[in-house]
Amino acid sequence: MKIATRASALALAQARQVADLLGGAELLPLTTSGDRDAAAGGGGSAGDGGVTDPVPDPGAGDKSRWVAELEQALLEGRADLAVHSAKDVPALVADGLELVGSPPRADPRDALCGVASLDALEAGARVGTSSLRRVAQLRARRPDLEIAALRGNVDTRLRRLSGGAFAAIVIAHAGLQRLGRVQEAGALLDPAAFVPAPGQGTLALEARRQDESVRERVRAIADPATEACLAAERALVRALGADCHTPVGALAVSGPGGSLTLSAFVGRTDGSAWVSDRREGAEPERLGAEVAERVLAAGARELLAEEIAGAR
Repeated sequence: MKIATRASALALAQARQVADLLGGAELLPLTTSGDRDAAAGGGGSAGDGGVTDPVPDPGAGDKSRWVAELEQALLEGRADLAVHSAKDVPALVADGLELVGSPPRADPRDALCGVASLDALEAGARVGTSSLRRVAQLRARRPDLEIAALRGNVDTRLRRLSGGAFAAIVIAHAGLQRLGRVQEAGALLDPAAFVPAPGQGTLALEARRQDESVRERVRAIADPATEACLAAERALVRALGADCHTPVGALAVSGPGGSLTLSAFVGRTDGSAWVSDRREGAEPERLGAEVAERVLAAGARELLAEEIAGAR
């Protein structure tokens, strides 16, 4: 079996994990258009005195730029399976392909690096993040902080922190786990207040729709609870019409008897308003749609429209 993966250190670590679970596979590292844009500075990386309002470029909201080259390798038969970070996968995948499973989820929480707690930061402290969701959540709870744009891979972000560019940074704890750097986390943020990105900590495995042999191999390493949680979170995103321009969080947690609890967050990047909800259910797709309907009715529709208009 040949596995298509992005060529970053984290993506390769994730693909190797899947290859090991499968009993061995050859990796096909690929550079995506998202990687090329980031290398060329298209993500708008802030300098030491730079941007304090990290809003992406208008073209940066298309998640397909992180997966398109991997999907093309599948469609052309150069790869049998693609390994993605689930939060990078668009709501709709390419024709002829489908998501075929996920291994057990890593810790979905956000990690605060550099200090022991959010309360330990002084007023005006500079905190780095590339995520609009994290910006909205940080500003909602600590409007006194300076939130600055931080991009690059995990090593780059941690290096900028250690170099003194930031008092703290917020990144996914799952990335630290997969790179063997969990000691860098000063604190794990409470997911009740800092609802993670949809799919955070989850790997999404993609294959050709008719390739039953690959599906069977993936089925042996897949975790049904993780897959149900991801399905609920992706259903919520689809129903909201959310993209990279929208500060949206979603976290499903499995319970006894196959039940799920889905939490959702939609906010303004200035931290001035947000909507959150939590609901239990048994059917992932229905639960995601129901929670989306509830947050939209509670004001999320207006918040999303404002954020999308602002990004343009």
